[in-house]
Amino acid sequence: MYGILAMQDLLSRLQLRHFRLVRAVSETGQLSLAAELLAMTQPAASRALAEVERLLGQRLFARHPKGMTPTPEGEVLARHAAELLGGLDLAAEEIASFRQGRSGRARVGAVTGAALEYVMPSVRALKAQAPEAEIRVDVAPSTELMAGLMNGELDFVLCRVPPGTDPRRLEILRGRVEHLSFLVRHGHPLAQVVAVPLSALEPYSFIMQAPGMPIREAVDQAHVAAGLRPPRDVVDTASVLMVIAYLGSSNAVSPAAREVADLLRQTSGGGIAALDMKDALTLSPYHLIRRRGRQLTPLAQRLIDLVLDRLRA
Repeated sequence: MYGILAMQDLLSRLQLRHFRLVRAVSETGQLSLAAELLAMTQPAASRALAEVERLLGQRLFARHPKGMTPTPEGEVLARHAAELLGGLDLAAEEIASFRQGRSGRARVGAVTGAALEYVMPSVRALKAQAPEAEIRVDVAPSTELMAGLMNGELDFVLCRVPPGTDPRRLEILRGRVEHLSFLVRHGHPLAQVVAVPLSALEPYSFIMQAPGMPIREAVDQAHVAAGLRPPRDVVDTASVLMVIAYLGSSNAVSPAAREVADLLRQTSGGGIAALDMKDALTLSPYHLIRRRGRQLTPLAQRLIDLVLDRLRA
């Protein structure tokens, strides 16, 4: 009788081909069919099975004219062989899926306009091909996104490069200029005016990003360049829901990235309109950025390629 440790030692000497053969013989009941299934000759299969039985000191299959049936010991080994090989097959499938970018995890961050215009359709395209992929999308100011990229929380970002960032640590792949729209409620006194000058906004309150943020800076600089005083009646918020509610209940004006403005107009049921401004306003460009020297997972690489294709288009 073998003790548990002795049997563990004997089983550790078996190779995967032995387990595959035991499983195949158990499933087919024929050594010839098992050999054919494993692309072996029947003599080679016979020798391999005899080797397993000799090593374990047990008959694993009873031979009879109609084929082979497992002994009690053979049933135990065949069952565990199936579990072992099934686990290995699953691991092989998962590794192959990971390498092909069909599974795994990707983490991307973007400023709002870039998230709507480039990240969202790219994620949708990737999920159509890899529905089990885990994809995280952070929408935040550039300072937060860059911090997430540098500390490893994000694989790549679409944002501006904040002051003080070491550009030598970054790989900047592509850039885009962001255009501004000015949103108001439907029925606003300026909603039907053509070529609204910036000076016409002076009597109205603004709801927009806090000082130092890109949109706020662009609005302030545009006023200064036009010889106007920057808006003083301002509600600071980064909440889109707050903007929608505030616009709907007042004559306030809210500057937003054009992609955000288009989405809000489409989803508001006609409740929000964009002013026809006389002069276009643009923000400082944002970029598709990854950390230099950091290898991406296959899934993250697929996602960044999709975003890059859209940026190039």
